Amino acid sequence: MPYSYTLSTVIPASPAEIYQAWLDSIIHSEMTGGEANMSDEVGADVSAWDGYITGRNLELVPGERIVQSWRTTEFDDAYEDSIVTILLRETDDGALLTLEHSKVPDAQRSYEEGGWQSNYFEPMIAYFAGLRGQVLVEPDAEPAPLPESATSAPAPAPRSARSAGRRRQASAGAPRRAASARKAKPVATTKKKATARAAKAGKKASAPPAKKTAKKSQAKASAKNSPKRGRAKKAALASSSRRKSARGRRR
Repeated sequence: MPYSYTLSTVIPASPAEIYQAWLDSIIHSEMTGGEANMSDEVGADVSAWDGYITGRNLELVPGERIVQSWRTTEFDDAYEDSIVTILLRETDDGALLTLEHSKVPDAQRSYEEGGWQSNYFEPMIAYFAGLRGQVLVEPDAEPAPLPESATSAPAPAPRSARSAGRRRQASAGAPRRAASARKAKPVATTKKKATARAAKAGKKASAPPAKKTAKKSQAKASAKNSPKRGRAKKAALASSSRRKSARGRRR
């Protein structure tokens, strides 16, 4: 004749985490050590412990209640599926899990007398204890929006980025300064050349060339000496004429 019993334990996790883990195929398998095929939809077929347990989701209340039909390979065909109800309530140490197992064949008392403890409760406690401090269930609340000042003002650049920016500006300024120096150099050279030319021209203007002065002096001397040369030439011609006349008379 079928019977019912109730077991309870405290799991170091939140009710929401236990609810999600129980209905997740991968996590259910990790918790128990046997392959599971679970679902979070009402009416879906489920299995656990490598097919040793089969059943169906009958009622699901997220974070509070899981009701499934369960049947093991040891059930006689004369017995219908048993009903497993898992109730979850939050406590200071985690979650109080209360398991109600009904319609259990009278000959199947091993589940009450250690089966649930060794195959579910103890592995679940060890599993969640090893995950302490980790977020297993994503929070439903959306993160608070940033203040308007934080979204409008640009974030300061990291120190390394600012240093790199200064180096880029310095390297960009160097070519400009070099180009300015190259441009300024011809201007300065031109000014120097112009000054030298002006000074040279001034010297020429203030002091006439020696060659021209000498030519002028020679011309003046020639002009002074020309009458004397003329008179001397005339005197020489006259003397020559007199000598010729005297020779003619002697003959």
